[in-house]
This record gives sequence, C-alpha cells and structure tokens, in this order.
Amino acid sequence: MKLVFFTLLHLALVLSSSFISTTIAGSSFCDSKCGVRCSKAGLKDRCLKYCGICCKDCKCVPSGTYGNKHECPCYRDKKNSKGQPKCP
Repeated sequence: MKLVFFTLLHLALVLSSSFISTTIAGSSFCDSKCGVRCSKAGLKDRCLKYCGICCKDCKCVPSGTYGNKHECPCYRDKKNSKGQPKCP
C-alpha cells in the first residue's frame, strides 16, 4: 500500500513540475516579445499589461514597436468594449 501511495505521489509531483515549467516558459515568451513591442511606448506599464493579455490569448506578438499587426491576426482583431483595438 505504501509503495502505491509513494508511486502516485511521485507521479503527481513530476506532472505538476512539467506543467509549471511550461507555464513559466510561455510567460517568458510573452514578457520578452512585449518588452520589445512596448520599448518605445509612452505608457509602458499599460502597454505591457495589454500586450501580455493579448499574447497569452493569441500566442503571438507582432514584430517591431508599432504596426506589423498583419503578422498576428488574432492580436490585430481583438477589440475593447468600445470597439477600439485592444492590443498595442
């Protein structure tokens, strides 16, 4: 009984650690891409916040600091409640 319990516990720990590393890797992707995208923004904190939200949802960020939204249609097409572009 103890062997089964420890085996299941070990399996749960291995699976949870792989999930955490995947989440962290995804976050660093968005952080680095949004850092470049928002490097010249006037309201940098706000730009990073919305870029991070869009990157998480769309899994991509257009290159450069402005424009190029054709590279990521999901990012381009997200709108806020007023119908204006959500993603910087």
